[in-house]
Amino acid sequence: MIGRQTRMLLRHYLSQGVSKSALARELGVSRDTIHRWMRTGELDRDLDAGPLRPRRPPRASKLDPFKPTIVARLETFPDLSAVRLLEEVRAAGYSAGYEPVKLFVRAVRPHAAPEEVVRFETPPGHQAQVDFAEFKFPWGKRYALIVVLGFSRLLWFRFYERQDMRTLFAGLEEAFAFFGGVPRELLFDQMRAVVTRDLRLQSGQLVRNEEFLRFAAHWGFTARACRPYRAKTKGKVERPIRYIRENFVYGRVFLNDADLDEQRSRWLQKANGRLHGTTREVPRLRFEREEKHRLQALADRGYHSLLLLPPKAASPRRSAVPRVSVERRPLASYAALAAGGAR
Repeated sequence: MIGRQTRMLLRHYLSQGVSKSALARELGVSRDTIHRWMRTGELDRDLDAGPLRPRRPPRASKLDPFKPTIVARLETFPDLSAVRLLEEVRAAGYSAGYEPVKLFVRAVRPHAAPEEVVRFETPPGHQAQVDFAEFKFPWGKRYALIVVLGFSRLLWFRFYERQDMRTLFAGLEEAFAFFGGVPRELLFDQMRAVVTRDLRLQSGQLVRNEEFLRFAAHWGFTARACRPYRAKTKGKVERPIRYIRENFVYGRVFLNDADLDEQRSRWLQKANGRLHGTTREVPRLRFEREEKHRLQALADRGYHSLLLLPPKAASPRRSAVPRVSVERRPLASYAALAAGGAR
């Protein structure tokens, strides 16, 4: 018979979706014991019934020295993910796995289970999803253009000062160079640079921006747009936006745009080398193995727009005219000089 305290903890953590293996390690029992308690109805007994037995002291954990650090970080940044906290405690010397960190963070900061989303997978090289996300830094507002390949989940992004067509063209061309090829289609939200009007809800057509269509033809991809109010259609790029906010931007210090871009470049290598939660593979390895050779070849040159004016160059400042000091004399002095010359 298990005690009331243990029964309460088990019922709470099982309702939160914690795995039985993690619970077994936390409580110092075997997984078969938890299965037996569930099978025999021990967990369903009235919580007030039965004797209150002292709980077995929990075993020492490798995470114990780092728990105060995790608590302090969550007090300052309450939305830090368990993945991000795992990186930080490992940098401080933690040598065990992810599960104890996740379990401890869940106990300190309980949260509701995420809504289940049905994912639609695409073949290698077929689709990339694109979106802008707004970020605020001490020196101003910046827009991250984010591109993620649908099959491998290989990610690229960069911060820009503007969210316009020129930025979109420049960013996509850099993303294509990063991938080493071009997907057959790009999926966008209701982006003004791509879609001028969407009448599909009124049984009409999707009206695309003519200049963007020329850009797409130059690079050889088809532009698609999500239906209004259905942003989950492009969840493969929505999830990285949250990942960038929580794992890269949140809780870090950036000095300026140059420092932001340098940290972005380093973080991007790590992000593409992690184990992806959905595919259960490393994006970089999955891309190299199955998707890289399926992309279309890059164009010979970048797209040259005849409509977009080149960015205005900063006009050079005019150098100040040097002041010449002139000796000033009374008029009588000049009259005397003139009279002397006449002699």
